[in-house]
Amino acid sequence: MSFEGQRILVMGGSSGIGAATARRFAHRHATVTVTGRDPERLHVIESSTGARAVAVDATDKAALAGFFGEDTTYDHLVLALSGAAGAGPISTMDLDEIAAGFAGKFWPQLRTLQAALPRLAASGSVTFITAVSARIAMPGTAGLAAINGALESMIPPLAAELAPLRINAVSPGVIDTPWWSSMPEDARAEMFQRYGRALPAGRVGTADEVAQAVEFLAGNGYMTGSVIECAGGAQLASL
Repeated sequence: MSFEGQRILVMGGSSGIGAATARRFAHRHATVTVTGRDPERLHVIESSTGARAVAVDATDKAALAGFFGEDTTYDHLVLALSGAAGAGPISTMDLDEIAAGFAGKFWPQLRTLQAALPRLAASGSVTFITAVSARIAMPGTAGLAAINGALESMIPPLAAELAPLRINAVSPGVIDTPWWSSMPEDARAEMFQRYGRALPAGRVGTADEVAQAVEFLAGNGYMTGSVIECAGGAQLASL
């Protein structure tokens, strides 16, 4: 699949799934722009892929307005913006943590879409990165389910409203990315092994596997209003 001559914007592309997506599109000869908040990570992506890297805080409405004030049209937008808040048992969780989760993922993705619309080609696509927590009954993830479920519920009506612009989402499961970096390395490795044993796929996923699903949705002109699970069968397993 070639994206030569097409412009791709990956918001939240400095690490993890966003960075893997930027690399994949760059390999397909697209003109790639990535945004993020960490200058060092952005420099690594820029150096390794040839992508244009721009520091943008997507939680800042003024920063978004300034970025999309540039006279650039994009063929495909990937919304890989995410925070780390919202997980934990509901009986003891400070509910402000769920609010922080919405502030870190739901609102930045939605605000970015709104700000980007004048700069998106009508024949292009938008791909949200959500999470399979929206649909699995895993204890301790009710907050994450609320955040990602809210995004996923918007995909079909947005696809109908914004047509012919295509709107889709990729819903990852447990993926080995820096999202888990707050955990000690040995605890993280043990958790990945435990999750892997419970999954039909037999292991946790990689960022590039999720990026493959993003690439498919961007390149398939007949896909819109869809949420693709890339979760190793997490929706089938009892974790």
